[in-house]
Amino acid sequence: MSLFPDPLLPATHRICGIDEAGRGPLAGPVIAAAVVLDPSNKIVGITDSKKLSPSSRNSLAQEIKCSALAWGIGRAEVVEIDSFNILQATLLAMSRAFDQINVPLELALVDGNQAPRINCPIQTIVRGDAKVEAIGAASILAKVERDRVMIEYAIQHPEYGFGVNFGYYSAEHIEALKTHGPCPIHRKSFRPVAEALQVNTQPRDLFEQL
Repeated sequence: MSLFPDPLLPATHRICGIDEAGRGPLAGPVIAAAVVLDPSNKIVGITDSKKLSPSSRNSLAQEIKCSALAWGIGRAEVVEIDSFNILQATLLAMSRAFDQINVPLELALVDGNQAPRINCPIQTIVRGDAKVEAIGAASILAKVERDRVMIEYAIQHPEYGFGVNFGYYSAEHIEALKTHGPCPIHRKSFRPVAEALQVNTQPRDLFEQL
């Protein structure tokens, strides 16, 4: 993988990569990361986090945190997702991650085609996590952090299998929603959760109440 291939950018150009994890799940926060890699400290193996095994992601995440010039994690909670919508919550998480970067920057590169409001020149790159090392590094940090958060939630809400599905749609997750209804970290603005909530709030018939 090579850094953003713009011939107008000098080799010393300081770039911040930004990416998120958790736009699609039915439960849990959306988490973003911002990373400024050190050009003099090469990290081998950075790519789109979805292409890596959990053990590789965890190992790379530790190396990125130790070797990067700066990094930050930001999150938007379920209440914000339900209040604003998932896109706006994602951009909010990205801006919160960027706000933790404390080194001078010339450019921020963001995965996708929507940009958060940050105090820096910015460019979006579709599938940037597979094209730009800094964005790939951000995708790894975001994914590892979100998996960690969901594993903690799995202890609090074991019936939903968050330690396996990490809040994403699965047959087992949907069945648990139908059986138990949504828990506090479910995104009630997402249709499968809203439908499960409606089913579980309907009054039972007289026979079931006897």
